[in-house]
Amino acid sequence: MNTYHINKGIGRTVEFKGLKAQYLFIFAGGLLGILVFIMIMYMAGVNTYICLLLGGTTAGLLIWKTFSLNRKYGEHGLMKLGAKKKHPKYIISRKSIFRYIKIHSKKTVA
Repeated sequence: MNTYHINKGIGRTVEFKGLKAQYLFIFAGGLLGILVFIMIMYMAGVNTYICLLLGGTTAGLLIWKTFSLNRKYGEHGLMKLGAKKKHPKYIISRKSIFRYIKIHSKKTVA
């Protein structure tokens, strides 16, 4: 008889070392971008130690900021923060107040 394993991770978000959802993609994309930038600088003739220092510093900053955002906002918090910024703080209505309390009388057809 065959035994089948049940996948209990269905419906869960992707997680790696504590990073969840969009933070994982920000982390991976940022590190890839830093790598490409440092490679271009190295091929352009920039000093090796400057490339290493700049790459290590920016990668460390990216790692620190990504994990702090993950801890602060959680799995869906960054998307909620972006949506909150798009909402208006208040709605301005320039119509006169009498327009809202206008009474309409029904006309009868004779």
